[in-house]
Amino acid sequence: MPGAPLPANEVERLDSLGSFGVLDSLPEQGYDDIVQIASSISDSPIALISLIDENRQWFKARVGLDVPETARDLAFCGHAILHPDDMLIVEDALEDDRFATNPLVLSDPNIRFYAGAPLKTSSGLALGTLCVIDRIPRELDENQIQTLQALARQVMAQLELRRAIDELNESAREREAARQQLVISKQQLEAANEALAKESSTDGLTQLANRRAFELKLDEEFDRAARYGTELSLILLDADHFKAINDEFGHSGGDQTLKRLADILTSNTRLSDTLARYGGEEFGILLPNAGRRIALELAERFRGAIENADWEFRPMTVSVGVATRSDFVQTRRALVDAADRALYDAKSEGRNRVAQASG
Repeated sequence: MPGAPLPANEVERLDSLGSFGVLDSLPEQGYDDIVQIASSISDSPIALISLIDENRQWFKARVGLDVPETARDLAFCGHAILHPDDMLIVEDALEDDRFATNPLVLSDPNIRFYAGAPLKTSSGLALGTLCVIDRIPRELDENQIQTLQALARQVMAQLELRRAIDELNESAREREAARQQLVISKQQLEAANEALAKESSTDGLTQLANRRAFELKLDEEFDRAARYGTELSLILLDADHFKAINDEFGHSGGDQTLKRLADILTSNTRLSDTLARYGGEEFGILLPNAGRRIALELAERFRGAIENADWEFRPMTVSVGVATRSDFVQTRRALVDAADRALYDAKSEGRNRVAQASG
């Protein structure tokens, strides 16, 4: 027995069927209710929502039939979808050449009567049928036919609603995925900006603040001290005879010495202090809330820690200049100049010593 010919728009029809995402889905009450009503109004023992796939007819809902699908070439519905606008009614399958030798007619479920209302999309594609089946020849009255056609439209409404919900859920998932990607991108951008900011404000060799970052911090702390009348001191510290290390041990020896200096200074600064590589072998230390006495004590601590440290190449000492904001030092530039003059005094007086600016 040959099956029904394929519709002229079969490729488009299968694409449309696939777009509903309903094939092989779990039972749903809305569809089950429709086949129950179809069975009742037609007084038929079997009612099906049948969807015609490429090689099978699959039942989304069924009453009176145990199997979930059959081969497409046995499907009465394969003939029904050839005419989407018309209901296919077979009053006695044994009297119809298309079905007389069909195994579904000659054996279980022994189909004799069939009526199938096509499930038609808004674009006119028939996906399958809402059909009723009986084991005896019979007819339907006009009211039953119209009711089955109305129920078929309700099946399509359910399918359209189901697809719309799936599309909304997919859209929501895509929006959430986009939101999460946006969060990740924002985090990556913030991390990149943070890394860039750190790189632009960090000395590459010692990993201390660089001069630019130090001067910005000095502006901030000087303004705060001026506004609230708090104390502020600045230390400038220079490695003694550093050129000799570069000459004798090369730039790698000089670099290691500078990193060692940075480590010693870091371990001796307070949490509130700002330590920076000010330039070359010179370091700056900003001391908020530190007056002349505390600044001098801290400067001496730095000098002594460096003098007494273990050194790989040769013993190191530093010259240190200290300046404190006062009535005579009332600008950031004046504070830096005062510390710089004190540093010059420390070097002039023989190095490895601390000098404090007057005033």
